[in-house]
Amino acid sequence: DYDIQTESRKKVEGGVKYFSMGSIMWFTNLDHGRRHQKLPLMTMAENLKFNRNLRGKAAYDRYDNYDAIEVGTYKEIPSDYDGVMGVPITFLDKYNPDQFEILGNDDLDYPATKTYGSKKKIIDGKASRSSTGALRCVLRADSFGPGTYFDVGYPVRGVYRRIFIRNRCAIEKKK
Repeated sequence: DYDIQTESRKKVEGGVKYFSMGSIMWFTNLDHGRRHQKLPLMTMAENLKFNRNLRGKAAYDRYDNYDAIEVGTYKEIPSDYDGVMGVPITFLDKYNPDQFEILGNDDLDYPATKTYGSKKKIIDGKASRSSTGALRCVLRADSFGPGTYFDVGYPVRGVYRRIFIRNRCAIEKKK
């Protein structure tokens, strides 16, 4: 019943308005061909050497409050790592149950190894009021730089929601 401003996203057929919602996706556990396409991966050493986001690092960052490594995009998933990895929720679009095992997420399913008592929110170097409850995945930071950080006795920065996975192929190779 309302007018949609974005012309490229609206369609009117027979007086009924339809609107494209952009990046909304539907996930299913129904079997289909794309679900079993293997994701091509590089080794951890190759990712650290060639990936722009990881170049210059000696290793993947580890979460301060979960026993897992941070993987910023599906392209950074190492083929030879058999431990737990935290990946963005956009990974679900690439998920292959033959290649990966989903262990849970950073909300309720996967247990944190550390919880924080008092914390302060720091925005651009200044203490700020924070109404946030528990911190999800956080990485230690060197200092309170630009952006949002939390002071839990040392600087940590939060990352967006993560899904914890394990690479089944790396586990099989290790056996």
